[in-house]
Amino acid sequence: MIATRKLLTCTLAGLILSTGLALPAFAQKIGAPTAPATTAATTGDVDFGDDSGQWPKDSECDDSRFEGSGMATEMDDSAISKDATDCSAAFAKGTITLKDTGTATDAPVAINNTDIDFGDDSSEWNNDGECDDPRFQGTGSASELVDADLMKDATDCKAAYEKGTITLKDTGTATDVPVAINNTDIDFGDDSSEWSKDGECDDSRFDGTGMASEMDDSAIAKDATDCSAAFAKGTITLKDAGTTPVANADVEFGDDSSQWSKDGECDDPRFEGTGSASQLLDEDKLHDATDCQAAFTAGTITLKNDGTDGGDVPVVATGDIVFGDDSGEYNNDQECDDPRFEGSGVASEPVAENRMHDATDCKAAVEAGNATMKAGETNEANAFEYGTDNSKYANDGECDDKRFTGTGMDKKLLEEDVSNDATDCRTMVESGALSIIPVYDPAYLAGAPYDSKGINFGDNTSSYANDDQCDDPRFQGPGTASTLLDGDLRHDRDDCKKAYEAGTVILID
Repeated sequence: MIATRKLLTCTLAGLILSTGLALPAFAQKIGAPTAPATTAATTGDVDFGDDSGQWPKDSECDDSRFEGSGMATEMDDSAISKDATDCSAAFAKGTITLKDTGTATDAPVAINNTDIDFGDDSSEWNNDGECDDPRFQGTGSASELVDADLMKDATDCKAAYEKGTITLKDTGTATDVPVAINNTDIDFGDDSSEWSKDGECDDSRFDGTGMASEMDDSAIAKDATDCSAAFAKGTITLKDAGTTPVANADVEFGDDSSQWSKDGECDDPRFEGTGSASQLLDEDKLHDATDCQAAFTAGTITLKNDGTDGGDVPVVATGDIVFGDDSGEYNNDQECDDPRFEGSGVASEPVAENRMHDATDCKAAVEAGNATMKAGETNEANAFEYGTDNSKYANDGECDDKRFTGTGMDKKLLEEDVSNDATDCRTMVESGALSIIPVYDPAYLAGAPYDSKGINFGDNTSSYANDDQCDDPRFQGPGTASTLLDGDLRHDRDDCKKAYEAGTVILID
């Protein structure tokens, strides 16, 4: 459209010339505007002017001071400083830059950094010379970006942004960039809604000024970026506690391995209600977690039978399971602590040393339908647990589980992926590309106690001392804390000594 309008301008000029009329004023307007607005380089801001030009707000920048993919195909100087909305938006997205004519007024400058919240430097890869924040893209970004680093590599990203080697990904404007929500109680879900990333939250579990004007339950847990950003800004809040979108501690939703997962209806035959699929198959039990959790939270499905414990779930015949004995630390506490099992009747964090050592509790949980044996598990006391494929990086050809070592490992290993990338890691171990780090192998635990003489464990001055986790970053293993800080080096003596002798940590430094 803009090319057509500009062609009409040229045609008009030709018509006037053919009639013999003089065009001194017209030629001057097209060729050299008087005192155009320019950039005030000393302030670090760009003066985009106003929208008084002939082609404002058409989603193309017509101001000839700029260049880039966000520019109109044809331009003239009459639009200088007169297409502010289009040019400022394109500049913010990084699709245009100021031309470099060698003058201070045309030198490219960064958008005022107050428009971007770079966050902090709490990433494991901060200050390494490349930006690890997944909100950005460009040659200054790391080759691999993970959500865990969102807003956590401020120094690197700010430096790269100011150099122009990265730009914000296209999410509309800098202020629309999704922010990290450090709230483990809220499951925002994913962005599979048709209205995702439109700048307003469509998830009906929330309310507030940041919500869409019209909503329906189809977007529950499917507009994560918009809703998490609005929640962080305080423009939406969760509705009453009855609809709080958190996993019900009494319900085990399982995983999303069903071929009908994430289709907007619950395919798990343990549930019933308007949110359930019309045809339910036993093979989908515990395998449509996202859909079923969303429907359960919305109240469109309930568990069958008494609606509390999923008691109708078929279980492995107890004659096929060797439950072991009751020698575990937490036996007979009405909760299964054997890590071979999963379900609502299983402890939230079962540890390896209780494998086959909580027989009474686990047998009762299985018979009640509150526990099932994990896929691939065996009755062998010292079998290694590869876990599940619940990591979002599962089946990508790289092992993301930090319990392994070798050439097939991913660059960035997150605590949340431990025991959640089973297929990738198992395949690579079997091919010889990876091996299990000894301390994570049950055989190592079985060899305890270990002699700790000769190791300087230091003192007990860490603020995390005596919490039954080793916080000294010189150690590695299931007995260490998930976050290790250099400030705790040699300052968690008792915890680390106990864990070392028990075989749950090894010294790596």
